[in-house]
Amino acid sequence: MKSSLVSWILRVVVATILLQTLYFKFTGADESIYIFSILGMEPYGRIGSGVAELIASILILIPRTTLLGALIGLGIMAGAILSHLLVLGIEVQNDRGVLFIMALISFLCCSALVYQNKNAIPNLLKLKF
Repeated sequence: MKSSLVSWILRVVVATILLQTLYFKFTGADESIYIFSILGMEPYGRIGSGVAELIASILILIPRTTLLGALIGLGIMAGAILSHLLVLGIEVQNDRGVLFIMALISFLCCSALVYQNKNAIPNLLKLKF
């Protein structure tokens, strides 16, 4: 019961973070356009990462696909963290590092979800038709 509650908390936290950023990516908010322009990926990187985050969020919230969603989320957040560290900086347009912190929190939640579901990794690798 306890691990189930922890798992749901982790899922809701990461899904909330990923889903709330979609509005800014899909509406072309100035900050999103700025970030992806600096990265040389505007508009396709912005829209593509938004779609990937939407897919990851949905998969994370479905217990049967949590592992797959968390693995996708790890990849997305690793890219975000590296973008901040190598190109953008921790603080982007005076946000006090909020985007970077949200990426770290999401990465840590996804890492914990992968760890919790590590026994399902062999099943993820099997192709079933």
